[in-house]
Amino acid sequence: MAEPRALRQGGGSAQAHRPRPPGSGRGRPGHPGAPRRSACGFRGRGRSHGRRGPAPSAGAREAGAAGVGRVAAGQVLRHRRLGGEVSEGGRPRPVRPRSPRPARPGGESGNGAATPSPAAVPSPAAPPDRVASPGPAAGAPSQVLEVRFKGLRSDFFAFSGAPPLTEREYVVVEADRGQDIGWVKRAASARDLACEGGCDSVGERAVPPPSRRVIRRAAPADVLRLLQLRDQELEVRRRTRELAVKHRLRMKVSEAEWQWDRNKLTVYFTAEKRVDFRALVRDMARSFRTRIDLRQIGVRDEARRLGGLGRCRRELCCRSWLTSIEPVTLQLAKDQGLSLNPSQISGACGRLMNCLRYEHAVYTQAKKRFPPVGRTIRTANGRENVKSWDLFEETVSLEAGDGETRTIPLAQLKDERRAARRAELDRS
Repeated sequence: MAEPRALRQGGGSAQAHRPRPPGSGRGRPGHPGAPRRSACGFRGRGRSHGRRGPAPSAGAREAGAAGVGRVAAGQVLRHRRLGGEVSEGGRPRPVRPRSPRPARPGGESGNGAATPSPAAVPSPAAPPDRVASPGPAAGAPSQVLEVRFKGLRSDFFAFSGAPPLTEREYVVVEADRGQDIGWVKRAASARDLACEGGCDSVGERAVPPPSRRVIRRAAPADVLRLLQLRDQELEVRRRTRELAVKHRLRMKVSEAEWQWDRNKLTVYFTAEKRVDFRALVRDMARSFRTRIDLRQIGVRDEARRLGGLGRCRRELCCRSWLTSIEPVTLQLAKDQGLSLNPSQISGACGRLMNCLRYEHAVYTQAKKRFPPVGRTIRTANGRENVKSWDLFEETVSLEAGDGETRTIPLAQLKDERRAARRAELDRS
């Protein structure tokens, strides 16, 4: 039996076919119905050159009679896959070139098309340093506003609408997983925006870049809904206290705050120690049907949120105008010569009053002009010990070696010490 051979298109070499195992799966090499590569290099489902296959069907015989064989059908399919067209007689039309290939030295491109003229070739883009700088970004905020919420909570928001918003105007802003409502405290100036937190701004502090935006102005119905939520917060505090007693938690519920869209409920409380309130949060979520946020705050923050009157019979500084609470230590009272009785220097929260910091810098600078208490200095009467001094009267109390005490102005003391130094230099 002669060895089967297959002729490749464009070449005259012959290659022997390996016998295919019988019974192999459909679609695998060796199956009688699997696609085979014909002598022309195209895949077909029929007879291959050099190997006897199954008898052609009646349709194939009719196609052969019409002059179109299976090899030609495979060429048409491949021609269509390449993007070509087929004429009515079944013959493939020339394939249209998809994209021009690089030009050859002969002046023609790889697909036989003429090389386009330089005028038709678009010029390359300009270098980055020559490209004109873009204008202001689309949608840039026209205003950066500080919006105040309940409990002196504030944040900065961007607003791009018109007309511009004014102070004390209620707005609806983006919030945590929803929307909230507040009032405009101030609009950031051009200097505030130029600082970006790196210099002292006009007003309270430098303006950070806003991460959220103002959605719209608040309608009267929106403000009315906000007032209704404030009335409901009293019931929230009462119910939270009942649940805290039920779970035997040693905590004091200070304040509750609804988000305007009721997607979040924040409850503030104080406690001496850390409180495990996970079970309480589950009961609150089941009772109020919203997301619960329990926050533990200090007594100073509680007084700031609730407000009140201080020892001076005025509104608490932390509530009225202080933007941040700085630490206050007992050394501040000592430097100013104040009483160290806690009942006299403590505020409504039970901590040291914030006003102890107001004049501390003045006392620190003024103390440099006075001699330290307890030091022995040379004056016109000899060596004397500094007993005390009065900052407001600018007087100094001195005690001599025999126990005699005198009080003289600070200017006179400086003159006596200067004269005593000159006399000592003259004697030496």
